[in-house]
Order: sequence, then C-alpha cells, then structure tokens
Amino acid sequence: MKLTLVIPTYNEAENLPRLVSALFDLPMPGLSLLVVDDNSPDGTGKLADELSAQTNGRVDVLHRAGKLGLGSAYIQGFQHALERGAEAVGQMDADFSHPIDKLPVLVDLLQGCDFVIGSRYVPGGKLDERWPVWRKALSGFGNFYARTILGMRIRDVTGGYKLWKAATLRGMPLERIRSNGYVFQVEMNYVATKLGFTCKESPIYFADRRWGTSKMNFRIQVEAAVRTWQLLGMYRDL
Repeated sequence: MKLTLVIPTYNEAENLPRLVSALFDLPMPGLSLLVVDDNSPDGTGKLADELSAQTNGRVDVLHRAGKLGLGSAYIQGFQHALERGAEAVGQMDADFSHPIDKLPVLVDLLQGCDFVIGSRYVPGGKLDERWPVWRKALSGFGNFYARTILGMRIRDVTGGYKLWKAATLRGMPLERIRSNGYVFQVEMNYVATKLGFTCKESPIYFADRRWGTSKMNFRIQVEAAVRTWQLLGMYRDL
C-alpha cells in the first residue's frame, strides 16, 4: 500500500531526524512522509529539506509562512498527498507520543474499514503513567465531553494517530473543516461518521514527549469546548 504519513511540525528539530529514521526502519517499502512545517524558528523546515535529499524524496516537505495551526496543516497535507497518488494517508505527531511499531498494525486494520484510530481509550490502551492525575483527568474528560455531545461511538475522538483510506478523504468535505487545535480530530471523526464511514480502533500506549515542548495551551482548550457544540449545527445537512 502506498501510504503517506502527514507530520505537522513546529520546533521539532530535536525529534524529526530520530522519527524519520525510526519510521523508515519499519518493513514498509510503500511508506513516505510529508512534513508540514510552520516556519519553525529552530530550523525544523531546513532539516526536513535535508532529510528529503538524504532519503531520495521519501520525505516530502510543505513550508508554510507561519504558525497556522494543526488543523490547516493536516488539511493541506491530506490534499497534497491525495494529489500525489497516495492510497492511504496517515496522521502522526512528531514527538514520539504515538508508538511507531503500531503503524503496521493500523495498516492491516485499514483493509477492513474506512479509517483507523490508534486509541488510548479502548481496552489495552493507556496514557503515560508519568502523567499527573489532573492531566489524565483533563484528557479523559475532554474525550468524554466531545463523545457525549456529538453522540459518537468512537472511544478516542480526540486522538491524533490515524490512518485514512484515500477514498474516505476524497468523500469528505475537507474544505468545510475549520477547527485548528486538537478539536480538529473531533471534527474529522464527526464528519466521517455522519457520512457513514466505518472506523476501527486499536489500543496504543500514548507516551509523553521526550524532547521539545508541548503545543497545548488554554486557547486550544477553549476552542475545543466551544467548537464541539458548534459542530452539531454546522453539519446538520450531512
């Protein structure tokens, strides 16, 4: 399967070379990477260009003018990958939070559904044990909040480790997706399920980042709280 993994970056110079090396160690000859960099001050974009040259183009790079947000990075990445003939398109954080060794498992699962989620909230899934109780509670509540309001059966609606069949993404109104923080994941799941696309979830261990700093902030959390309610009206026509 020709799989393009979209990896948004902002100040991930410490992580990116390690991540690329680990991903290309997998027995997946059809795997390519698309780095979408938001003009990182730490030189992540330049580093991505160097990795592209070193890997004979298996790493592609989209350079954006500034910090434009996670959601728009993924939408641009999806469109770019589809234009270049990807049969499946994936999402992965650059910070090693998502287990690399699970990628072949997700690819296998994708054969029997329209999209796949590496899930923290199905049996066998787990959050980093080093997280404090308040952080685990906040993550769990955010997920429960969105699931309940939108009536989704998906267990991990806020998770960002996902694979999509190309046909699934082509069947979705990507031009209408407007969320930019982690609620982007909720909006994509909601639209997909409203359209009748099928999903499978596979348990993952979600590790805390080892290098660099988290992009989570209060503004992103507020966007998620408000946007979840707005989605009910925005997609009433689907």
